Amino acid sequence: MKRLFLTIGMFLLGLSTVGAQTVELTLEQALEIALSENPTIKIADQEIEIKRYAKQGTYASLYPQLDASAQYQRVLAKQTMSMDFGGEPQTIKVGSDNSFNGGLTASMPIVNAQLWANLKVSALDVELAVEQARSSREDMVEQVTQAYYSALLAKESLIVYKRVYDNAVENNKNVRMKYDVGSTSEYDLITSNVTVQNAIPNLIEAENSVTLTLWQLKALLGVDLQMDIAVVGSLMDYESVMKEAYDMSQLDLADNSTMKQLDIQEQMLQKALKITKLANVPTLSINAAYLYTALGDDGRFFKSSAWNPYSYAGLQLSIPIFAGNAKRAATRQARLDLSNLQLQREDTERQLRVSIIQYLNNMQTGVKQYNSASATVAQAQRGYDIAVKRYEIGDGTLVEIDNSQLALTQAELSRNQSIYNFLVAKISLDKILGNVEF
Repeated sequence: MKRLFLTIGMFLLGLSTVGAQTVELTLEQALEIALSENPTIKIADQEIEIKRYAKQGTYASLYPQLDASAQYQRVLAKQTMSMDFGGEPQTIKVGSDNSFNGGLTASMPIVNAQLWANLKVSALDVELAVEQARSSREDMVEQVTQAYYSALLAKESLIVYKRVYDNAVENNKNVRMKYDVGSTSEYDLITSNVTVQNAIPNLIEAENSVTLTLWQLKALLGVDLQMDIAVVGSLMDYESVMKEAYDMSQLDLADNSTMKQLDIQEQMLQKALKITKLANVPTLSINAAYLYTALGDDGRFFKSSAWNPYSYAGLQLSIPIFAGNAKRAATRQARLDLSNLQLQREDTERQLRVSIIQYLNNMQTGVKQYNSASATVAQAQRGYDIAVKRYEIGDGTLVEIDNSQLALTQAELSRNQSIYNFLVAKISLDKILGNVEF
């Protein structure tokens, strides 16, 4: 935790000096900032608290419920009763001008199977929120890591195209010097000038790519897009990671967050099915009250003798008999919901296993491409150096230089792309397996 605060503090200190310097971030620092500052993570954490409060509210149903109530009525016109006494009609007005009823009432469930089952559902609801928060963190780690790798790839591509441009400029100087002394033709000079101009668009595009990937990274970190940041290191720093081997037989979904969420949801639906069945079980509760009543006309209502307390305590048994088949329909619906979730779980598991195979294949392909490109880079570099020397002594042509430069550029870009593809597939595989650390 202290390390996290220190990282964020250093980062914010760098942001306060925007314009004076660029803040350099490692992958670990970027992940720490994203996991603490990104709104998605904060929302997930708050959702856990919401579920915990809801659970507390459910548990509160087990405790006695105490309420205070008061009711006052002023009679505007008293009720009139007409009766026949010995053949003579009599009219009597009944009631009082004022009436009051108020006091304390208490109740507490003693036997309520549905309520007890709901408590278990509330506990599972909190567990589901915790797992969803973990899934949000895994998603954030995957997104930030991939964005960081994209920034590294863009930076490496810029270095390659910058070297191509510098080589073209240097070769152009040599050609111009030879042209000035008459040792080369005007065609070679024009060709060299065109090569320099052709290198500029790729250089500009690479610079724009660096800017865009850094914007995407800053958006995930939750910082101002105008703030200057830079990624530390290069893709070659992860060369050793490509030597890690994955045993297919050891890859399972026991720690996969999606499968865990489905398991919890299945348990919740099983509890919901049980709750619908428990709707037919009798309930027993205890009730008690201490109340005051008062009836009387204005003159008597305000006397102490008009106010009379009374109290009671008892048990209430409720036995469900018939509710218009609503309970049977709810039970059938709960069974169908459970069946649908089980089918969804099977389909999700199949899709995840296909993704595991796909990411493993991508990683293996990345390793093969890297090995091939690494060997090609060394040879292409040697070929370019020879082509330049041959032209300097008059045995080669600019076409040889351009061809060797193109081969070197493609080899370097292919090597960087193979590392990037491997790393992106690896972080996605780690997320599926639940091996993402945060």
